[in-house]
Amino acid sequence: MKWNIDPSHSTAEFTVRHLMITNVKGRFGKLAGAVEYDPARPELTTFDATIDAGSIDTRDEKRDAHLRSPDFFDVEKFPTLTFRSTEIKKTNVGFTAIGDLTMHGVTRPVQLEIEGPTDATKDPWGNTRIGASATAKLNRKDWGLNWNAALEAGGVLVGETVKITLEVSLVQAK
Repeated sequence: MKWNIDPSHSTAEFTVRHLMITNVKGRFGKLAGAVEYDPARPELTTFDATIDAGSIDTRDEKRDAHLRSPDFFDVEKFPTLTFRSTEIKKTNVGFTAIGDLTMHGVTRPVQLEIEGPTDATKDPWGNTRIGASATAKLNRKDWGLNWNAALEAGGVLVGETVKITLEVSLVQAK
């Protein structure tokens, strides 16, 4: 069965260390994609998602502009981030999805830990929906996002480890 990501009820968020003392959170406002999922054969699940890199929002327009620049995402040259699953493994709480994340022109494998999917439910408009949460950690430098600044007291301005959190609402295709 095909399920489409409902972008109005789904989020793609990230957390990264700032000044080595706090975590800064951000999100991408525009995402799309689809999942092929049959509850009777979950190991055959496949999915792909696309995120508009220019839709980044960290609640600071100056920082967002810097993140869109060639120092980071270079959205003029690389307007999207994509993920395509290559393997699904059942776990105690859901699934592990292994797939290819393309970001900043670089494609590398990523492992997403997926909680769910939820049981199917009907919404007030007659659509069938399921949901899932996914998390991952990655090193931004693996995708060429290398910009940083040294701090006077030692350390760096931006951490290398990025935590990814996805909350996805899926609508069964008609």
